Amino acid sequence: METRAAKRKANSVNTTDAQIQNPKKQRVVLGEISSNVPSITVKNPRGKRVAAKKTLSSVDSNFDAVDNASDAKSTTVKNCEQFVDDIYTYLSSMERESKRRPMINYIERLQCDVTPHMRGILVDWLVEVAEEYKLLSETLFLSISYIDRFLSLNRVAKPRLQLLGVSSMLIAAKYEEIKPPHVEDFVSITDNTYNEAEVVKMEADILKSLSFEMGNPTVKTFVRWFAKVGLGNNKAKKLQFECLCYYLAELSLLEYCCLKFLPSLVAASATFLARYIIWPKVHPWNSTLCESTGYNVAELKECVLILHDLYLARRGGSFNAIREKYKQHKYKNVAHLASPPQMPSDLFEEE
Repeated sequence: METRAAKRKANSVNTTDAQIQNPKKQRVVLGEISSNVPSITVKNPRGKRVAAKKTLSSVDSNFDAVDNASDAKSTTVKNCEQFVDDIYTYLSSMERESKRRPMINYIERLQCDVTPHMRGILVDWLVEVAEEYKLLSETLFLSISYIDRFLSLNRVAKPRLQLLGVSSMLIAAKYEEIKPPHVEDFVSITDNTYNEAEVVKMEADILKSLSFEMGNPTVKTFVRWFAKVGLGNNKAKKLQFECLCYYLAELSLLEYCCLKFLPSLVAASATFLARYIIWPKVHPWNSTLCESTGYNVAELKECVLILHDLYLARRGGSFNAIREKYKQHKYKNVAHLASPPQMPSDLFEEE
């Protein structure tokens, strides 16, 4: 009779053989933050690990996990609907807590080396990193949140900005993923610009600066719910509409000035603009959305116009990672959808 130890040994050999037969693809080198900053490069990561949780591809292709869940899980979700208002109220109060919010003008007030453009380059690169490791979009949003909150409290030199980025993503991955990448993976993906000790030290600095407050709501937290409300009965374009909402939400990460808006307002604005792009003959806001989000149409105007500029690449046009990502078929090619160059002013008038 084969022993358990022998079985484990055989399984280990089979796993190793499979890894050898499936070599990992090479990644291209990305651009520099500035001329005197170490290159942000994406190198083939050592020992790349795929999360046991649903990958970014599968999650963002379906978006609504309930649709593919068992009948038992669907019943559980329906039974939880009575708590939606209480959950949203709790998240809304949490997003307003000062300890979870970045300083809206930290670059002007605190940073000497960091600029909005450099921040945009870092965000753009982290989108590539998240794709490389198949991380959840929640991990990406949390990473950017940690970066902005840390930069609101600590002055960071240009050569350390990429280190802050990978260390923030390491923390976010530990928070969100079932099996996050390891420290050596993030060292490798920076082309060994930093060593493991530096990443771990920065990780500790981030945790201390943020007082270990890691679980704050992001734009993704709210847009998941708002997209369901904004869809209404238009089930035919369900996936396309949700993909577009998520695309606009991710574009907001590139824009430094979006920090002045609460995550829920950005999510509501993304829902407004997605409805306008997909159903241009229907007013993008209604009483149901107003009640569900807590925002009237006039409150959304400034953020919607910024997102519209981002969508048309009038802002952040040099950052392509998110745009290329959402040109893929699995995201319903929403980055290719056409939008009028200007939004009518009467859209922001109360009906």
